[in-house]
Amino acid sequence: MSARVEARQVSVAGRLEQADIRVAAGEVHALVGPNGSGKSTLLAVLAGDLRPDSGSVTIEGKPISTMGARLAAQRRALLAQETPLAFAFTVREVITWGRLPWRGTDQSAQDDAVIGEVVEEHDLSELLNRPVTSLSGGERARVHLARVLAQRAPVLLLDEADAALDLAGQAQIDAAIRRRRDVGDTVIVVGHDLGRLAAVADSATLLSRGRVIGQGPADATLTAQALTRAYGVPVSTSTADGRRIFWSHG
Repeated sequence: MSARVEARQVSVAGRLEQADIRVAAGEVHALVGPNGSGKSTLLAVLAGDLRPDSGSVTIEGKPISTMGARLAAQRRALLAQETPLAFAFTVREVITWGRLPWRGTDQSAQDDAVIGEVVEEHDLSELLNRPVTSLSGGERARVHLARVLAQRAPVLLLDEADAALDLAGQAQIDAAIRRRRDVGDTVIVVGHDLGRLAAVADSATLLSRGRVIGQGPADATLTAQALTRAYGVPVSTSTADGRRIFWSHG
């Protein structure tokens, strides 16, 4: 497998220990594990927002540590768990920020088309002139998702992007992930809804206490035995209507 994103022996004191990960173009990869297992830390390291104490990260073979902020933003887009805004920027302004890495390049000619696409895909047209500070939590989540999708980076990193979304919003984000995979982009997603992750992910990394304890195809990695070990409670899994379901009976 030719890796678009690769981390080798990445460690962050007290949070992550010698983690390896390889994700190819056109692949959706899930980072799974209990709270405090190192998922968000690993995602931040992959994004270049957190410098590891040891190890290395490359995107398309280039060390992210050597990329400037603009080049990094052109190669990867990160939606963090929290994106606080203290000022009343409009929805349109926030989504437009996603195009800033391409200002002054040939890609800027696509700004209006790209913004129009993400606005339509996430049902935001009626909110464009609203201040983001006036929106509900779910609406703000959709706006920030549209912003990072408008960035059109070939690597998309999502940290619990579905946490505030209702069922319609979850369906929209799952559809967006599939669209990005279908055009050959790489998507790495952190989440807790194991059923939805298993449905959308091609591969997975299972973490516990800062260590990788399982990795590979999603079906082979997210097993009842492995999840029981990671979460410390009995986990069962079965299939219903063609989808895997997971539950704890501890």
